[in-house]
Amino acid sequence: MNLSFFDQFMSPYLLGIPLILISLLFPALLLPSPHNRWITNRISTLQSWFIFTITKQLMTPLNKKGHKWALILSSLMIFLPSINLLGLLPYTFTPTTQLSMNLALAFPLWLATLLTGLRNQPSASLGHLLPEGTPTPLIPALIMIETTSLLIRPLALGVRLTANLTAGHLLIQLISTATAVLFSIMPAISILTACVLLLLTILEVAVAMIQAYVFVLLLSLYLQENI
Repeated sequence: MNLSFFDQFMSPYLLGIPLILISLLFPALLLPSPHNRWITNRISTLQSWFIFTITKQLMTPLNKKGHKWALILSSLMIFLPSINLLGLLPYTFTPTTQLSMNLALAFPLWLATLLTGLRNQPSASLGHLLPEGTPTPLIPALIMIETTSLLIRPLALGVRLTANLTAGHLLIQLISTATAVLFSIMPAISILTACVLLLLTILEVAVAMIQAYVFVLLLSLYLQENI
């Protein structure tokens, strides 16, 4: 048994090797590889349909300049849900519960969208810091507020993903512990908590997919502002 409920979020090591690397690379093994029957393979067809649907959803609001980001955003949309869902399996580790990893994904992509806007349309990008019609006395304060809001975006992206997944895993562990402890004392209550655990697991599957979609969607919205 874990010494603490938060021990499940510690990156495990085996022979001095961090297993988080295996957790990050394992989803790639689940993706089908091309072969002679690429079109008629059901898994490949389902994967192609999913990528097409997500790419269309993300790229529709963007102009042609933003379509260059389709590969990055689509890859991220496959990568994040795969890791989140695999982390729900027993005896597995969820890398996206680590704030450091989520910030490592959020900060470079956010910075890339910001630099794209400053390179292509510097006036419009800087114009977001000061809305039109702002009274003169409020200009310095409003610029500081908007700049802080702009700089805090990558932190919000990483914290949102980390907090939602961490809270879900903690609730699952708390309820599963209660189910195991109550089974020998109050079997009826234990069965009830097991039903709650099943419903919570289904909810956590939805949260794992939704939070990944929100992460990529917000990046696409930041990109839309800068192109």
